Amino acid sequence: MSHSDERGLRLTLDIWHPNCWTLEVTERTAGGLLGHGVHTIEGLATGRFTAYGDTVEAVDRLVAAIRESNLTRSVWETDSPHVTDADAVVPGSANRGIVVKYELKNSINDALVSRGFIPDEPVRMHGGREYWTVIVDEDREAAFERLDEIREEMNAEIDVDLLTAPAAGSGIFNDDDLSTRQREVFELARQNGYYTWPREVSAAELADEVGISKATLLEHLRKAEVKLLGGS
Repeated sequence: MSHSDERGLRLTLDIWHPNCWTLEVTERTAGGLLGHGVHTIEGLATGRFTAYGDTVEAVDRLVAAIRESNLTRSVWETDSPHVTDADAVVPGSANRGIVVKYELKNSINDALVSRGFIPDEPVRMHGGREYWTVIVDEDREAAFERLDEIREEMNAEIDVDLLTAPAAGSGIFNDDDLSTRQREVFELARQNGYYTWPREVSAAELADEVGISKATLLEHLRKAEVKLLGGS
């Protein structure tokens, strides 16, 4: 397919960048984070997040790790997670809303948004990586050039996991119908070679990494595959 006249893309980005507290804490704890927006307040990046885990204790350990991080300035716990119609499904059995202040230079948010990459859903952070689903009013070539600029500016690793043209519906997969947990498990399986031949990772190994049973992981994968590929 030619992209010379194609404008308007939706991308799923797998990101690592240095000096990022979200990557630090999710790499060494079992929980994860949903990011609901970052704002500049008094010279600091101030972000609203939902911390989640399979148990209350897991969330407690995650929030404690955020407080103890040398990369955060303060953590304010809210009464409830930030839930909207767009992100009603929060992974895990326990969650907590938090507001975190940290150094603006360590946030990749402005580098993305200033180049036209607009978040299309909450940013997902788990396993030491950030997963951004963004839309951009550019063709493929221009979008990839801007990503190269961000890689250089932020010393970041950015992989494009999924690229679609929303108006034309030209993507390989449409993952809009997946729950956050189904998407998380499916992406983990795909990135670790579960769908390659021969398989590079077993279902049991993936289940251990996520912290769920093998049967639960396989059920998440089955439901994701049905939604992505059709069938029943």
